Amino acid sequence: MTLTDRKEITVRFSEVDSMKIVWHGNYLKYFEDGRESFGLKFSLGYLDVYRHNVMIPIVKVNCDYKKPLVYGDDLIIETKYIPTEAAKIVFEYTITRKKDGEIVAIGSSIQVFLTPDGELLLTSPEFYTGWKRKWGVE
Repeated sequence: MTLTDRKEITVRFSEVDSMKIVWHGNYLKYFEDGRESFGLKFSLGYLDVYRHNVMIPIVKVNCDYKKPLVYGDDLIIETKYIPTEAAKIVFEYTITRKKDGEIVAIGSSIQVFLTPDGELLLTSPEFYTGWKRKWGVE
């Protein structure tokens, strides 16, 4: 089973640079918007994780820019969960311009599990193993 979420956003004025295109750093914010939407849909949001006394910082992110977005463009962020046996959460992203279906960026992120004291968990927390079982992505 593939777990995927789609979220639509309109580019805001505050997200563009002096060339009137979306500043490159905002694509990472779009990835964050995608992760939050995914988390709400599949009960893997930040608050869901925190309730289990675990933190999930990002340790790696990648973004390949394909086409520019400009102020007022509507975009679709597709966030896809990538199953792994390791104690981490992996997502892939595709950002598409809605009006013409052009892929404007693709990327990925990796999050790991930490204790509240910042210690790396080498095995998946019990709640996450249960979550994967629930959604059939073990």
